[in-house]
Amino acid sequence: MDNNIDSKITLEVIERMKYAKIGEYKKWESIIKKIKNEQALNFGELEYYTNLTRIYKNSNITNRSKIYHTKLSEHDQKPPCTFCGEDSSYYCNMNDQYFCTVHIVGHDENEI
Repeated sequence: MDNNIDSKITLEVIERMKYAKIGEYKKWESIIKKIKNEQALNFGELEYYTNLTRIYKNSNITNRSKIYHTKLSEHDQKPPCTFCGEDSSYYCNMNDQYFCTVHIVGHDENEI
């Protein structure tokens, strides 16, 4: 098992998501079994988990929707990018800010 994650907290989050019917029950069961047996998760399992959760450096884990960044349509108002002031292309619903194509990736310093 990867030592960079807190197995206890990870299991708690997965159990809550499983019982809330977020994601696929069988996939969660497989991931839980591997974590409890201290087996490494494969890339697909890690990707599945991270697509439904967001992990911060301070070990606080929060659930998030699959729609984390919304691409603005040609009809949407395009406020300036938070970093450079150019027209934004994306809206981030986690911190209520707008970003251009260049700054949407890696804009949150707490995100791993």
